[in-house]
Amino acid sequence: MPPDLRSAPGCTYRVQLNSAFRFSAAAALVPYLAELGVTHLYCSPILQAAPGSAHGYDVVDPGRISDELGGPDGLNALSGALGDAGLGMIVDVVPNHMATAGRDNPWWWDVLENGPSSVWARAFDIDWDPPEAKLRQRVLVPVLGDHYGRVLEAGEIRVRREGGSFLVSYFDHELPVSPRTLDEVLADAAVRSGRNQLAELARGFARLPDASLTDRDSVARRHEEKETLRARLDSACRADPALAEAVDAAVERFNSDPDRLDTLLGRQNYRLARWQVAGYELDYRRFFDVTGLIALRIEDPRVFEDTHALIIRLVEEGVVDGLRIDHPDGLRDPTGYLERLEGATGGAWTVVEKILEAEEDLAPGWPVAGTTGYDFLNVVGGLFVDPDGEAPLSDLYRRFTGDELDFEETGGQGRREILDTSLAAELERLTALAVEVCEGRRRYRDFSRVELRAALREALVEVGVYRTYVRPDGSRQPLDDERIRAALQRAREARPDLDPELFDLLGLVLPVTRRAPAEVDLAMRFQQVAGAVTAKGVEDTAFYRYLRLAALNEVGGDPGRFGVGPAAFHAHNERMARDWPTTMTASSTHDTKRAEDVRARLALLSEIPDEWAAAVARWSALADRHRSGALPDRRADYLLFQTLVGAHPLPSDRARAYMEKAAREAKAATSWTAPDAEYEGALAKLVDGLLADPDMTRDLEAFVAPLVPAGRRNSLAQTLLKLTSPGVPDIYQGCEVWDLSLVDPDNRRPVDHARIRGLLTDCRRIHASAGGPGIMERSDDGLPKLFLTWRALGVRAEVPAAFTPGAAYEPLAADGPRSNHVVAFGRAGRVVAVAPRLVLGLARAGGFGATTLALPPGTWTDRLSGAAWSGRVGMTELLDAFPVALLVRD
Repeated sequence: MPPDLRSAPGCTYRVQLNSAFRFSAAAALVPYLAELGVTHLYCSPILQAAPGSAHGYDVVDPGRISDELGGPDGLNALSGALGDAGLGMIVDVVPNHMATAGRDNPWWWDVLENGPSSVWARAFDIDWDPPEAKLRQRVLVPVLGDHYGRVLEAGEIRVRREGGSFLVSYFDHELPVSPRTLDEVLADAAVRSGRNQLAELARGFARLPDASLTDRDSVARRHEEKETLRARLDSACRADPALAEAVDAAVERFNSDPDRLDTLLGRQNYRLARWQVAGYELDYRRFFDVTGLIALRIEDPRVFEDTHALIIRLVEEGVVDGLRIDHPDGLRDPTGYLERLEGATGGAWTVVEKILEAEEDLAPGWPVAGTTGYDFLNVVGGLFVDPDGEAPLSDLYRRFTGDELDFEETGGQGRREILDTSLAAELERLTALAVEVCEGRRRYRDFSRVELRAALREALVEVGVYRTYVRPDGSRQPLDDERIRAALQRAREARPDLDPELFDLLGLVLPVTRRAPAEVDLAMRFQQVAGAVTAKGVEDTAFYRYLRLAALNEVGGDPGRFGVGPAAFHAHNERMARDWPTTMTASSTHDTKRAEDVRARLALLSEIPDEWAAAVARWSALADRHRSGALPDRRADYLLFQTLVGAHPLPSDRARAYMEKAAREAKAATSWTAPDAEYEGALAKLVDGLLADPDMTRDLEAFVAPLVPAGRRNSLAQTLLKLTSPGVPDIYQGCEVWDLSLVDPDNRRPVDHARIRGLLTDCRRIHASAGGPGIMERSDDGLPKLFLTWRALGVRAEVPAAFTPGAAYEPLAADGPRSNHVVAFGRAGRVVAVAPRLVLGLARAGGFGATTLALPPGTWTDRLSGAAWSGRVGMTELLDAFPVALLVRD
């Protein structure tokens, strides 16, 4: 029977749509997904994105289905194919931001043209009245490659006419000229040509309502009259070539005179600036530090409706069955947004891309099914990290790299640096609000801007989670008060030089103890900035600096937390079964730092710290052959060695690209904003040299050889646990077979689905004849993982009561000398999953020995090996035919 498409999915399959993988390609994949046992195709954003977008998160028109993906017809065809196969569709929604993207974004283009009087001005989170007078009523556009004056005087900024409109161009960048500022150009053309018609048009443009007028009548009149005037100018130019020539000649006179062009540009609703200014003076909120992604004011009901109308209609029509919400922490009021979304969609299954710290739970009041699975990803991955390896690996890392900081210190360092650089503009905006708040509270009125900025900076550094969820009305999540109090106490201790009453003030404002507009605004924006600080300062900085064991450096993870025991894993699953039974469980995503199979292999290093230390010493000596003086640093060496092990065999081009990105993210020797050519050249030379060095390649091959089968066993265990734990499992494209991808864009490379479809056919044939052992003989092809996925999804369909909300989760403990190497649980008395952990240590100990597992009452058939079991079974026998067991009660 087809699934109830309005209920939770049984299993999702994530695809990355782009011009090379359109709706039609996804539709062609549907028969394979149905055969595999997937219930829902899970798509990256489907709305119109910037031209050439590789991911869809840079939406430019939320009212259109992406033309590059196939438009409405392509989506309808995909929906039809899914419906015919009994599958549903989940789509990714981006409520936090849009791409600026010039004229490709009509909303942004209108704002640049009309400033605060734009009909879309309300849509974007722009500060139209910042402290800097030069930016009042204007938007900063930091796209210049050099200082504005130098660029202007070099003639690189030019104006040109297109019909009745005028544009400012700077290489590939285009911006509209405000119609009201055309009076000077047209007046000049009128004087030179003697055309009264041009003089009349110049006066008409000059009489347009000023861009600062935002009342409804002025906005409507400006829009109507400017379009009329443009049409008249265009018509006149078409009818009279001499008149058009006069206008274009006037434009050229402005282009050739920097002073006149500067005056014209000074009247626009934007201020051109060099790109580096964005970090310090930007007057609109961005997605993290990406200047080309401008934040939306989604809390405005009209903006919500304008941006979500199409998605909601697709849900109502049954084309879309569930939603994945991107980056809710960037919203002013995530709770309010999710409540409005639930009402608009009628309660469609929805998960949020919420990153939870190790001891943090999803906000209990949110009307969602759960998260996108990073919490599960890190808990299940931690099972395969040996806690006994922590001390020796920590010692090795300190000795080899010279890095004495622990992860918490590294994270604090990253947060501070981000606030001083790429997020400095956001901190300045908070500081301006704090100054305004102090003016309304006489006890704090004399605090200086410098003091307020320092207190805010330290408070942001000390937020122990991504953000709190205090709402504009002062309502909040249960732990918000304690988290705010603790953060301010840590900040107070870190900065004893600051007046303690600065933090007392924040303790009054951040929980919204009174409704003064400036105080509410400061509290809301502080929370939004806090999430960006953690994302950029920790995940995109500290994760590339603190490299003790790279398997732990994953989105939502804590590299300072070394491993997860079975008890903690079961506790997590029991909590999910109780509180979030239809949350998503993931193991790889489009945003993970390393694919699941890379992490599964790297986790093995925790079991062999001595062998790893010896390999690092050998490879370091070999690296010296290819080093340029002292470059690159030892930390880069250590990351490279781990990467070569985890992703082996890794071609030089992919290794170079990854190491360059990692170095830039670390922001220590080079960065995205200030790339160091010498350092990056030395890094590329080292990568190429090592991978071409026969001594290195032989040694690397010998070291990795025993890790490959062990890493695959880890991967199979991880896959089984994902597919059977409470929640909705997600398969990232291509990860149903072995995948050794690194961070994006490496993990967004095209997937050879034709090959994988052929492998599934092989799985069915071999299973029918040779069972589990036959599958294992094709391990290098990825058959074991694909086979496990196919069979586990079959069990989910066969025994749905074991996986529905309310199904019991029952931890099962093994007995015997290797019981700590077993993870097992039952679902509703009908299904049992059994997986090994710490497999290298298990092998060195001689296997499971006398370790046994007592099965619940009944006779159980392993859907992977075909064997039947009951009572107490030996672990050696249970996992003899296949590395994991999936038992169903007869």
